[in-house]
Amino acid sequence: MLGPNGCGKSTLLRTLAGLQPALGGEVKPNPDPSLKGREAAKQMALVLTERLSMDNTTVHDVVAMGRYPYTSFLGGLTDEDERIIEESLEKVGFQNSEVAKTFFNAHSDGEKQRILIAKALAQQTPIILLDEPTAHLDLPHRILVLRLLRQLAHEQGKTVLISTHELDLALALSDRILLMTPGKGVQLDTAEALKQSDAFTRAFGMDIFHPLGG
Repeated sequence: MLGPNGCGKSTLLRTLAGLQPALGGEVKPNPDPSLKGREAAKQMALVLTERLSMDNTTVHDVVAMGRYPYTSFLGGLTDEDERIIEESLEKVGFQNSEVAKTFFNAHSDGEKQRILIAKALAQQTPIILLDEPTAHLDLPHRILVLRLLRQLAHEQGKTVLISTHELDLALALSDRILLMTPGKGVQLDTAEALKQSDAFTRAFGMDIFHPLGG
């Protein structure tokens, strides 16, 4: 999902996730929107950009929150849950198992973002919504995360919707682009089709592919 600041990308994601009522029209997501609690959490994972502060909470415990829909009433973790937690951290670049024992608040904003993405992966949902998931990441980790999300979509059949300003990476790695143009609605198509239709110039008010002219 691409578009200039203020066009409603975050609002749309939060609406799809059920965090706020629709400003108009209807939201008909799959799965059934009537699902609540654990059952809803088994179907959709959400990663937002808000900075979270979790005092005295370890990285392991943050990622373990993604296993909540599958745990017993007492919240106990099985060996399989622990395997999924470790695997989720490895997928976002935390290969050292000692990282799980460290406190969440001891990490940089970029590391926290990767931890929250690991939490969403541990949730094992068919739908993942992410608002600016690479906002605080350096280039290698931006590429790592977006490649991982593309892999989940292609190899596991997950629906992954990302709001981002990473235009170059989005065009290279996305199957389809949802382009939001202020006052003119949205377009959904491949990156190449949108480029040929001049849609990006209309959305951003300038030729973003030739910012210096020529």
